[in-house]
Amino acid sequence: MSETVQNDRPAPTEMSLDEAIRYAVELHRSRQLDGAETLYRRILAVAPEQPDALHFLGLLNFQRGRPDEAVALIGRAIEAQPGYPDFHSNLGNVYTALGRVEEAADSYARALALDPQRADFHNNLGVLCRATGMVAEAEAEFRRATELDPAHFRAYNNLGMLYAAQDNIEAAVEHYCRSITLMPSHPDGHKLLGLAYYSIGQVREAAEVFRQWLKETPDDPVARHMLAACSGEGVPERADDAFIVETFDRFADSFEEQLQQRLAYKAPQLVVDALGRHLPPPAGLLHILDAGCGTGLCGPLVKPHAARLTGVDLSVGMLQKAEGKGCYDHLYRIELGAFLAMPDEAAAWDVVLSADTLCYFGPLEAVCAGARKVLRPGGLFGFSVEDAGERAPDGHLLNPHGRYAHSAAYVRRCLEGAGLAVLGIDPAVLRTEGGKPVHGLIVVGRAV
Repeated sequence: MSETVQNDRPAPTEMSLDEAIRYAVELHRSRQLDGAETLYRRILAVAPEQPDALHFLGLLNFQRGRPDEAVALIGRAIEAQPGYPDFHSNLGNVYTALGRVEEAADSYARALALDPQRADFHNNLGVLCRATGMVAEAEAEFRRATELDPAHFRAYNNLGMLYAAQDNIEAAVEHYCRSITLMPSHPDGHKLLGLAYYSIGQVREAAEVFRQWLKETPDDPVARHMLAACSGEGVPERADDAFIVETFDRFADSFEEQLQQRLAYKAPQLVVDALGRHLPPPAGLLHILDAGCGTGLCGPLVKPHAARLTGVDLSVGMLQKAEGKGCYDHLYRIELGAFLAMPDEAAAWDVVLSADTLCYFGPLEAVCAGARKVLRPGGLFGFSVEDAGERAPDGHLLNPHGRYAHSAAYVRRCLEGAGLAVLGIDPAVLRTEGGKPVHGLIVVGRAV
């Protein structure tokens, strides 16, 4: 397994236990997870029940996609120090992400019993209530968080999302604005406020939100991309690398919970099913490239076919989650177009798949040509895109929500122009968003 993060800072050779923990946490917070994990394990080799090391190693395991180890380690930390409320709250966060609702609720209750005045504990419980449809209870918990800490901008964001889901956009906008006032440099409030305006068709107002955000933080790649999406000004041919990294590194820990549990996310399964209709029975013989692998949702689905399974992605956070799936032979942090252009990859793959990645590309000619170059004769290229229908005279457009969409006719031209025979371009619902279906295309081409 290739490393996804390199730790280039040598650890001191001699330090106290407390110093070692502080240093490991510093590495952890800077996302140098290999170094942090090594140091946590060294600490536990000396002090097997050191609660902070157990707790932080548990959180690190969760970040790396190993939830069972995370639960066990945080549980040991709680056994060693049962009166520390943060251990219970963070265990609740892990259970929430896993959809283990009753255990999450019990963990939050224990945390609140130990410290009922912690705003973040009430906010976390509110997130659980919202995810399970307990709207009134979620609202009460978020409001309690703001009462305890009037500067808790995340609770205001969460109230905004709660109201937006009820189509109470006026209340959502009010709370997003309060969040921005409290934390003007933090991206969440700006983005959510812009999307709230977009969701009710006020795209011009959404663009102005992003324009103001970009004025405040001129180098923010998310603000720049979203302004282009809502204004139509300076639309890039694909999403900037910095936008992808910023968006998905921040989203990595909650990505699967958000998409699978709240948005009925289906793209990976749909792409793999479409490929399966043209593949032989699983025999572990194929070389498969997961181009834009994210957290690795496609990996377990295609592993039975694979003699070699490789994933590429730009987001370190996503790759760390994919690593935890335990099914990839190699993971590389690289932009997929750059990977497809590497000379050593020519005619190296039997299958290239890309689920919910090409929605961050406008023109697809280069990607299709790259896929054809790396495929062996007869190899398959399977992917999803969002469906532009008749709205894109050029074949592709950037929607105000920040993702590109493509027309079926354009996708066909790109495949055929690259030397790929079209085996299928089928309409499908990829997910829900704002309670509405996101319509897409599931595409399979064969190298000829």
